[in-house]
Amino acid sequence: MSNSKTILITGAGSGFGEGVAIGLAQLGHKVIAGVQIFPQVTPLRQKAIELGIQDNLQVEKLDILDPYDVKFALTWDIDVFFSNAGIGEAGPVFEIPMDLVRRNFETNVFAPLNLVQKFINKWIDAGKKGKVVFTSSMGGLFTPAGFGIYVSTKHALEAIAEALHQEVKSYGIQIQTVNPGPYHTGYNETMAEEPLRWMDDAVNYTKKADLKATFDAMLSVPEGRLDPKEMIDAMINIVPSETGKFRNVVPKAIEDMLKENQKNAWEVTI
Repeated sequence: MSNSKTILITGAGSGFGEGVAIGLAQLGHKVIAGVQIFPQVTPLRQKAIELGIQDNLQVEKLDILDPYDVKFALTWDIDVFFSNAGIGEAGPVFEIPMDLVRRNFETNVFAPLNLVQKFINKWIDAGKKGKVVFTSSMGGLFTPAGFGIYVSTKHALEAIAEALHQEVKSYGIQIQTVNPGPYHTGYNETMAEEPLRWMDDAVNYTKKADLKATFDAMLSVPEGRLDPKEMIDAMINIVPSETGKFRNVVPKAIEDMLKENQKNAWEVTI
């Protein structure tokens, strides 16, 4: 791969994806920003014009669950696939409806894996080096109560990425994860509201007010609302790089916390 790369980003209609797409385009990379719905296309194209990066930022509808969008995406010749699209379903694991569990895995695990498999096979067939970067999460490495289903999808991505890292290295294909801490993009806050639409105090053992209080306590403190610019800047550096760590947790304080949590996990009792 040359210094200037063609990079496909999914989930680029907001949050980390949008910020990284703009940042990479400003650095001179050719970025294909895949957004989930058509109403996200024109605003991002307009933003690219306003920033003077329209020649480097191609905005396309790419719903990773839409087979026609996926088929079109596979016509693009890319060097790096930044698999960033995802959703989050929260709520107690013993009560969350199974259709929501399946939807979360379909969006966060099966659909990304489908695209990754196809791009990797395309690169191997062409004898081309390539790179895949997955947006995982700090939650890919530990499990807070109330977020078990969402973080289980990220645990699955961690396993997939770790296996891929070993399996495709001989083809010159690189695999990395980025693992954001609790950055204030609105993603975590929205996810915390999701279970309130299906929970029913007359039916569920867990009460809405109790779950909301738990989530509010986690997300309202400053350390639960970090400035996302730090993570976006890190991603802009990591995604196109040909060297670096396989797993990239930001900020460092969260990396240290996760390592301590994993060490202490061996001593947990029932």
